[in-house]
Amino acid sequence: MSQDIQKLREETGAGVMDCKRALEEAGGDIEKAKEVIKAQGLAKAEKKGERNAGAGYLEAYIHQGRVGVLLKMNAETDFVTKNEKFQELSRNIAMHIAAMNPASVEELLAQPYVRDESTTIEEQIKQVIGTIGENITVGEFTRYEA
Repeated sequence: MSQDIQKLREETGAGVMDCKRALEEAGGDIEKAKEVIKAQGLAKAEKKGERNAGAGYLEAYIHQGRVGVLLKMNAETDFVTKNEKFQELSRNIAMHIAAMNPASVEELLAQPYVRDESTTIEEQIKQVIGTIGENITVGEFTRYEA
């Protein structure tokens, strides 16, 4: 069981106890446990959604010298803006904006994620919120084309 917990932890980024409980709830099925963890993360994100995300972080992305994006992401603390998962999320969202050219933050959040169309950008953010434990929002972005 401990190998399954470690595997689930590596794949989801969830804590050890969360992985253990999810595996128990799923009867040892790793795929079902992933769904349990995803649902728990979304529930945590909903609870944290009202909290102020006042610490800003800028991410720049340039694709082949032709398309550029400047993205402002927000978290509750500057500590989280230095977190690897937060920065990876920011890079992925900036890349998505370059590829999909959303007109607004609202449109961006509703779009299927370019690397995994079974999920939206909003769901990607909520999963990171569930893992990190702080509210995260997209502040604003600008997309440029040469």
